[in-house]
Amino acid sequence: MTSRISVALIGAGSMGGALLRGWLEKSVIDALRSAAFDPAPASWLLDASRRHGFAINPAVASGAYDALVIAVKPQGASDILPSFSALAADALVVSVMAGKSVASISAALGGASAIVRAMPNLPAAVGAGASALFATPGVSGAGRSVAETLMAAVGEAIWVDSEQAIDAATAISGSGPAYFFLLGEALEGAARKLGLSDEAARRLARATLTGAGAYAAQDARALDALRQAVTSPGGTTEAALRIFNGDEARLRRLVEEATAAAARRAGELTD
Repeated sequence: MTSRISVALIGAGSMGGALLRGWLEKSVIDALRSAAFDPAPASWLLDASRRHGFAINPAVASGAYDALVIAVKPQGASDILPSFSALAADALVVSVMAGKSVASISAALGGASAIVRAMPNLPAAVGAGASALFATPGVSGAGRSVAETLMAAVGEAIWVDSEQAIDAATAISGSGPAYFFLLGEALEGAARKLGLSDEAARRLARATLTGAGAYAAQDARALDALRQAVTSPGGTTEAALRIFNGDEARLRRLVEEATAAAARRAGELTD
């Protein structure tokens, strides 16, 4: 994109707010031609509006935007979205709602056809997210560029080739931070059992997770190569990995079963 994007953001809660902060920080939107719609604007949103010049809750009929970004809670979508149908008729629609299909979004917006579904995750709140994106056939190349620019402002933006693949992405990147945190919990508990103090266990587990993530972000080698770089033959890491994985690949099989369950549930919850 060579020019900045005008955006109408519907919902400025945790995810919508994270997106807006990322757009403003990266200067990817034209704030003076953008607007945020929220029934109860938070103080930070009012402050940001004064600093950057975007409108809050302007008259819908008076606006025209490049992109309409939907970040409301899914259960309220059918009540909220119809009033924005006029904006959706001429704008790219980008939905970050979990569990709302393209068909459902289109119906709520009066038949809008240029729709991108995006599934960001919690780390998007700190600019380190991973978002899967799916575009309908009605989205042009320029529209795809707009959607990618908006989501890349809060982390990685990865295209998938079917709407069903959003369910798989939900199981990996959407739910994935919880798996990561669970491993951290397990490491912290194991550290205590090995005799470390509560504080040492907590700090070592957290620093290990964040450090490993930061290292992976900076080193372009495949993850198995990074694992091997930590694993000396006959050493302590190899002893631990033999328990995790061993000949039966227990950890890998467990992860496959868990993510399959998450993907299946994501499909069940989508309407």
